[in-house]
Amino acid sequence: MRADAMMNDLLSLSTNAFIAGIEGVARRFDTATYPQQNLPADDWTLLTRAGVLLPTLPKEYGGRDDHLEMCRVVEAVSEWNLPLGMYVTVITAVALRPIVLWAGEEAKQEVLPHYAGGDPAICGFASTEPGCGSAMSGMATTFEEVEGGYRIRGRKHWQAFSISAHWWLVSAKNDENGRTYGYFIVKRSEGFRTLRPYEPLGLKVIDYGLNEIDAVVPRHRRIPAEGRNLRPMVEMLMASRAMMAAMGCGFLRRISREAHAYADHRRIGPGPLSEIRFVRYRLAAIDASYTVCAALNHYLRTALDMKDAMIGAFPAVQAIKTVATERMLSSAHHYQQLAGGEGYRCGSPTNISAQAFLDARVYTVFDGTNDLLSQQLTEYCLARTAGRTLSRFLAEWPLTASAVRAQRLDLGFLDRDLRQEHLVLAGRAIAYAFTIGQVTRWAAETGADPARARAAIEFLKADIAGVATEFGLLATGVLDPDAPPARAPASRSVPVPSAAWRDA
Repeated sequence: MRADAMMNDLLSLSTNAFIAGIEGVARRFDTATYPQQNLPADDWTLLTRAGVLLPTLPKEYGGRDDHLEMCRVVEAVSEWNLPLGMYVTVITAVALRPIVLWAGEEAKQEVLPHYAGGDPAICGFASTEPGCGSAMSGMATTFEEVEGGYRIRGRKHWQAFSISAHWWLVSAKNDENGRTYGYFIVKRSEGFRTLRPYEPLGLKVIDYGLNEIDAVVPRHRRIPAEGRNLRPMVEMLMASRAMMAAMGCGFLRRISREAHAYADHRRIGPGPLSEIRFVRYRLAAIDASYTVCAALNHYLRTALDMKDAMIGAFPAVQAIKTVATERMLSSAHHYQQLAGGEGYRCGSPTNISAQAFLDARVYTVFDGTNDLLSQQLTEYCLARTAGRTLSRFLAEWPLTASAVRAQRLDLGFLDRDLRQEHLVLAGRAIAYAFTIGQVTRWAAETGADPARARAAIEFLKADIAGVATEFGLLATGVLDPDAPPARAPASRSVPVPSAAWRDA
């Protein structure tokens, strides 16, 4: 059957039938057997012809145009190959989504048909630079108006698909009349080249590198999201951060299933490994993490919308990304500990824990480190306290109020002068409180086992208690050993600096 006929057939399927087809193809990329290498174009073709890009694309451009399906595709792929889930997410939620939402019709007509026909087209997002990490205001890539369009010059690095992408969404700045940021669609052949490939520890299916840009693009390929702050870039990253819940849900479904199977079949003396009580504790921790990601994934599916602007969901998305990725990494670590020496062996015939840990560890760094995102979440809340203590604000804020009330959370330890280190820790506590509320909502709306929800909530409450303990540790002066111990906490908040996300 011709590729165009195959793609047309995919458009007529129900959601469940469409996702079943994705699941069938995704199994071919099972981490247990699939080579740890950059994804070949022929293998990407298998996925594109199964339709992994179609939910992102508008119907008028040959797509299925469906938020829920975008989430379910990433979840299905991530269950069998977590890096491949990120592969799909970068192309769909990071690179193509802004083009679909904000590019002009001429640019859409030029670019989007390449992604609807089942061809192995790849699109990346070039933002991070060698001279600046998360502080994107320090970017050195520039743009200027020239005859017929814009010239973009600079260097970018750690872009997914550095070597293989055909099209790029590129961020740049112009300082001629006060700093302005711009976003441009660039064809690789116009002047995007890779100077040096990078070798990541995990996520081997994705190619990374150091890239140089010297390109002139036509005017119609500038996305009308420019401004004098980075708010548009924050918006562009919302979708991929939120999608961590879908990746985590698929990944941890597998980790939970395989960790239990390994513990049940591994013999230790007269009985299985799973009869050891601390092993059961590790399994319970993995299961709780899976529940947490399932609840966050439910929120992603039902309360957010990849097909619309997401900047209003800033605090929820920060919490989703930090909690989901923490749970992915901690569960991979628990699984590796259960597997012992075999858990350190890549390609082990009995488990995938070594590769799972390598792949999961970078997720707490992707799309802004969790420390940065946690600090931003606290600052977001502090900017809205309106004279209340932070704990009082959280007891009344819609994203945390239900958890504070139902679980009688004591967040009074947050009511003090918050230095930078406290802001990071406080953001974690806020994210855990938000997640408790989502576990409760998930259980009520899906009819999930109440015991499963209770266990996840207890783990989250322990995490909040852990943050309180770290506040106490900081009060002993571990960062300032020559200073006297801190006084009793003061019930006031710190001023919040202006930032791109403040008015989200």
